Amino acid sequence: MTNDIWIIATAALVAASCALVGVFLILRRQALIGDAISHSVLLGIVLAYLITDSRALPIMLGGAVIIGLLTAWLSDSLHRVGKLQSDASIGIIFTLFFAIGVILISLYAGQIDLDQECVLYGEIAFVPFDTIYIGNLAAESGFDIGPRAFWGIGIVFTIVLSSIIISFNRLKTIAFHPSLALSLGINVIFWHYFLMTLVSMTTVASFDAVGAILVVALLVIPASSAYLVARSLKAMLWMAVGYSQLAVLIGYALAFWLDSSISASIAVSAGLLLFVTIAWQQVQSQRRQRQPIDSL
Repeated sequence: MTNDIWIIATAALVAASCALVGVFLILRRQALIGDAISHSVLLGIVLAYLITDSRALPIMLGGAVIIGLLTAWLSDSLHRVGKLQSDASIGIIFTLFFAIGVILISLYAGQIDLDQECVLYGEIAFVPFDTIYIGNLAAESGFDIGPRAFWGIGIVFTIVLSSIIISFNRLKTIAFHPSLALSLGINVIFWHYFLMTLVSMTTVASFDAVGAILVVALLVIPASSAYLVARSLKAMLWMAVGYSQLAVLIGYALAFWLDSSISASIAVSAGLLLFVTIAWQQVQSQRRQRQPIDSL
């Protein structure tokens, strides 16, 4: 039971963090850049480990943020200078960076405690076994404070939530009225890369727990579901988090019932919730269209 609680709590924090930053990606029509960063930061993780020989969270975050920002900048530069379409530019850069990361893992597999399959698919069921122990383990004078992944994503979630609360008005203006933001003197470029930083941090903190595929799903699907029903940015943020938490609970129950991958089940549950929302929207739309006729 304790392991189940840690798994669900870790997945819930991952889902909430991804949903919050995913809202702004959806509103700015940059969902693909989230996919790009979630794959390209593998290169940052590998380079950070090779340079420092450490898997400490601050070092991993530093490497991921640098490569994430580089991905966004190169994609934008390739779009402007090379006159390529935006989605093509993003696809070129993130596949290039991800492939280089996989090659480095293959070349230094004996030195790097990373597995490309683990990064892609993740296995959150192993989260409770990698814990942080404070004190003297030999003397049994310390205590276990819980999984490392839980505390890592907990720190990132706190940073993401605090950043959105503090910068809410500016992020709102940039998301809905970028031209107005420029006329008001808001540095749109700075806030663009600020958002990319949050995406990079969320992605790398989620790698060990759930893998890149579920990160992409949680960045896009809950926010898209909330977009269909919300009437304000605040409501969309709340609904996106709600959809993400519901996906975690349903996905974990589904994985337990089918004895399947927890991460994949959560992603499938998020997709099913999106389809249910679309179906509900269609029913409501048809009901509104028939209402005048019924009233006659």
